[in-house]
Amino acid sequence: MKVNKPVFSYIEFYEWTVQLVKNKQTSGENQTEKLIKFTELNLSRMKRLNKTTKLIPELENLVTTLKKPQIWYVITEAWCGDSAQNLPVIGEIASAGDKIDLRVILRDENPDLIEQYHTNGSKSIPKLIAFSEEGVELFTWGPRPKTAQDMVMEWKENPAGRDFETFEKELHTWYAKDKTQTVQKEFLDILSSLKY
Repeated sequence: MKVNKPVFSYIEFYEWTVQLVKNKQTSGENQTEKLIKFTELNLSRMKRLNKTTKLIPELENLVTTLKKPQIWYVITEAWCGDSAQNLPVIGEIASAGDKIDLRVILRDENPDLIEQYHTNGSKSIPKLIAFSEEGVELFTWGPRPKTAQDMVMEWKENPAGRDFETFEKELHTWYAKDKTQTVQKEFLDILSSLKY
């Protein structure tokens, strides 16, 4: 699979986001005040999750006993709120064992790749694509846990007078109450079902 640089580990992506915030920037060419503010907020979310994320024992045990290497590409951008809520957990999962090589790449730097991995016809991120060492696609995940995705789809179909900002607060409140449990259970189910 052809990937355009930069390619980050989770820690490198986090540190890069810290620098973006210090420089009052975001990722990509679209340097709007709104996206820069989202990036600042996302850095706070990632900091919190870096401190508080604890893997459920079943998931941690599964990851530490994986037999074959996997390469996980996560397509994202620094301004993406769903990424800030999920990427720290994905980073924690990958670092729990020695078989997952996590590579974070930017959507806008990889237009051909994101075109292959649309969600309901859109370039939604984060999007994780997992491969074997031999380059066989094992699974995809994203852009958010199913419960959160259902919330988004329901809002898009029937906003019920809620603007995006109002809905976004509801979504991030759900993430806060969920405490990463849903995304962890999804990865537990995915990894448990792999015939690899």
